[in-house]
Amino acid sequence: MIDRVFILIKSGKGGDGAISGRHEKYVPRGGPDGGNGGDGGSVYLLSDSNVNTLLEYRYKRHHTAGPGGKGQGALKHGRNGKDITLTVPVGTQVWVGKDSPQLLADLDTPGEPLLVAKGGRGGAGNARYASSTNQYPMIAQAGEPGVDVEVWLELKLLADVGVIGAPNAGKSSLFAALSGKQVLVEDRLFSTLETTVGRMQASPRLLLVDTIGFI
Repeated sequence: MIDRVFILIKSGKGGDGAISGRHEKYVPRGGPDGGNGGDGGSVYLLSDSNVNTLLEYRYKRHHTAGPGGKGQGALKHGRNGKDITLTVPVGTQVWVGKDSPQLLADLDTPGEPLLVAKGGRGGAGNARYASSTNQYPMIAQAGEPGVDVEVWLELKLLADVGVIGAPNAGKSSLFAALSGKQVLVEDRLFSTLETTVGRMQASPRLLLVDTIGFI
């Protein structure tokens, strides 16, 4: 069985640096105190032996990491954006590009992280640009934009037992009884529209797959 899904990934934008200066009366010379922007969040894929299918990515295709916070006065640096980690089954191949995809990685080891989209770097505040010749710079750096990545996830799965048969023959009922997994069971033709994977309760080593009915 081959499970293949297409998702869109975007890393977070870096925060802008701040332009600020000290104006307190007890600081006679003042000076720049604009903080740096935070780095944008990155997007990772993580192979997980407890995940069996790519089904959840069929319903949620867009995944975006958090942006970095903007710098502020008093040398306050922006917070870093929140990273996100997407879990996939062990054995998932990661392809980048929609029209002519290139293989990025083969996640065949449990717990193996993969950086797919690195967050944008935060911009420097004006305090970074102060020098002996420019003691109060009025410039700051904008944060780098995030990265958009088109990703194909492909899982080649070899099940131990496949439940196959005609429509409405009781395949899903048998699968649910053996695996303990909740699946849609209805007395009508073609109620199963997606293959479902689960492990047999009596023997956790056996991998079961409930298939779509065929004529």
